[in-house]
Amino acid sequence: MPRAAPRRMKIAEEDENDGGLHAGLPILSILLILCAFSRQIPGSTGSAVPPPFRLIGAKRFRILTPAIAMTASNPMTQAGPKAEAKIMRVIAALERREPDRVPVGEFFWTAFVRRCKAELPVGEDFNPYRYWDLDMVVLAPNMDPRVQPVQLVEDSPQRKVVRTGFGATIESRPGCPMPAFLDFDTKTFAQMEALAFDDPADPRRYCAPIADQINAVGDALNLNVPSFVERVNAHAGDFCVFGSVCEPHEMLWRIIGSENALVKMGEAPARLARFIERLGDFLAGIAQAQIAAANGRLAGLYIWGDVAYRRGMLFSPRYWREVYKPQVKRLCEIARAAGLKTVYHGCGNASAIYPDLIEIGVDACNPLEAKAGLDVVALKRQYGARWAFNGNLDVRALATNDRALVRREVLRKLNAAKGGGFILQSDHSIPDDVSPATYDYVVQLARKHGSYPLRLEECGEEIGG
Repeated sequence: MPRAAPRRMKIAEEDENDGGLHAGLPILSILLILCAFSRQIPGSTGSAVPPPFRLIGAKRFRILTPAIAMTASNPMTQAGPKAEAKIMRVIAALERREPDRVPVGEFFWTAFVRRCKAELPVGEDFNPYRYWDLDMVVLAPNMDPRVQPVQLVEDSPQRKVVRTGFGATIESRPGCPMPAFLDFDTKTFAQMEALAFDDPADPRRYCAPIADQINAVGDALNLNVPSFVERVNAHAGDFCVFGSVCEPHEMLWRIIGSENALVKMGEAPARLARFIERLGDFLAGIAQAQIAAANGRLAGLYIWGDVAYRRGMLFSPRYWREVYKPQVKRLCEIARAAGLKTVYHGCGNASAIYPDLIEIGVDACNPLEAKAGLDVVALKRQYGARWAFNGNLDVRALATNDRALVRREVLRKLNAAKGGGFILQSDHSIPDDVSPATYDYVVQLARKHGSYPLRLEECGEEIGG
């Protein structure tokens, strides 16, 4: 793959009092030096390194990209043959070209992984990506506004309650698939405007195994997640590795709550837009810093952005276009400047903004929830070679564990891979009512029928130009 000209990215802080710019060190240099330093301290987790970083509060924060910068990412220069084949496969699909076979990616609920450990001849170190030899892995750094470990407030057999670097208080209960958000430190506009963000280039976000909300608090509580860099290095030899970054709305609801975010949007849309722009500045820094920290091992970025529900957008598409679209565009530009692909992960039915995502350079959309009325074959007919797709296997069909229904679901959705442009994956994540044997069958079908030329038999459909 061609390498882009070297570039250097700096962080700068603009003081509202004097308008001056205080340029920071190049992100690549500071992260690599401090990551190495944190690993050399005996017994250090990395979090003990004194952080000589600015706090981003009321001051306006922006990302600068002067002419000398880090080398654009080319993960194949550091990949072994196995990873190289997968990177080429995924990139070809995202560029709407036919690779050797349709790539397979996936996300898994923790309960499914537990079921695999119980039903398959595997140990406690079971990794579904390695077991099924999937093509891509998506990893996230620490994106908490404040870099601090998740605090365990209550720990009982009935429930666990934690406080996070988002200022959120979250409850996790056994048997509940998702945690409950109980409270938020930030509620009012005044609190939002006073909220300070720790530096997005703080190496603890990338080099320290510190517990953060996105990685540690989900359908299970996991306070022992290795650092972002450690996870990237562990997977880069065998997979196409994507980093990830939230877009501003995904951050906003985690900071002030979903309902409050929509209320504030109605109360004072312009005032909220100013906070969203601050979030955009912070997230641009997260995108740049993780690319630097991964040191050429990323092939792309997932952009997490839930702005829709089952029937459509959570708020006006016009407001999204005016306020959020420029921030998502910034993330795409950062990825593209580093030679990376982008996949927008938006749950629900966000089809109202699909043309906008194409316009600003998003390469593919995920997860394309079937239960929200989305059909990847119809989308392929609509957008043709303009866009790629990642997902849409209806987990409701997979959860029947009926092989005839599962076969039809997989083979029909593979029609979207005609001419390239499709990564096979569920329409969100694999739940525990899908048996490990059924998921194994899905992978077998993908390998047998998803090799080019596609062999879809009775499930083949005309796609058109």
